[in-house]
Amino acid sequence: MTLTQLSAFVLVVRLGTVKAAAAALGVSEPAVSQAITALRRHFGDQLLVRGENGMVPTAAGSRLLGVAAQMVALGTEAEAAVRSAQGAAEVVRLIGPSDVVEFVGGPLAEAFSARSGRRVEVTAGVAGVAEMAVLVSHRLADLALGPVPVEDRSLRLVSEPVFRGRLVVLAAERPCGAPSAWPWLVDPAGADPEGEVGRLLARLAVPESRMQVFPNQTAAWEAAARGAGVAPGMAHLAAPRLRRGELQVVQVPGTPLPVVWHATTLPPDRRAPATGSLRRYLSTPEAMTLLGSPGAGVPPSRFRPPVHVTIWS
Repeated sequence: MTLTQLSAFVLVVRLGTVKAAAAALGVSEPAVSQAITALRRHFGDQLLVRGENGMVPTAAGSRLLGVAAQMVALGTEAEAAVRSAQGAAEVVRLIGPSDVVEFVGGPLAEAFSARSGRRVEVTAGVAGVAEMAVLVSHRLADLALGPVPVEDRSLRLVSEPVFRGRLVVLAAERPCGAPSAWPWLVDPAGADPEGEVGRLLARLAVPESRMQVFPNQTAAWEAAARGAGVAPGMAHLAAPRLRRGELQVVQVPGTPLPVVWHATTLPPDRRAPATGSLRRYLSTPEAMTLLGSPGAGVPPSRFRPPVHVTIWS
């Protein structure tokens, strides 16, 4: 039994599927399945069985969950303690939807790290709305920036508003017909049914056949500028393209949609000191400027939290 296997087990239980757990950890589905199989052999119990809405724990699996979650959290704390004793920088793992990480993650990480000197290193990684709560609650990430994660009181998280913006629909020119028939160009965050864009598309009854998912928001907007379809996104992030006339705001029922980005962390008494410092930094004028005018954007593939790599090494 290893922390790797326990981490996989906790995420499968919390997220409901092997696929979702693999996405949260940034590994393949077979890797997660192998970890679960090893735990089953170790305990002599199925631990997880398939239910109507995904994988559910057996009686033994339910008892294991609480202990496993504590062990995973303690493993992360142990790693941090050793790094501190060695004089290494304290790592703060920032996560969020792909559009937030693409435009805000890099500048925010660089600015806060520079402000903190060599004492703190900030990494930024992509996570879905449902994944964010699970990763933060089990100390696999430290702070989630974006929509309020899926509510689960048992996870004991604190979500506080830090930035207000507007979700709009952008295109080179307005397409003909009903919005449900338009080609919709979205980034991975737009394909998340729990995200603001996913909910908007559901309200507009846009079928999956009319959606095209791009690796990042920038690629989706570039395709929209070429006339390939419409691309939803945060108005302030698209401001440079709007000023240059590459895109225009298309009036769609339900938009502009007010959106509030929240900072989600463990409660103050359970946060690491550097995480608390980052949370306070998000309330400063410098951070507000970065959130409101983050720049051109950086592909999120350049930013992944260490857990996505080291937990399986």
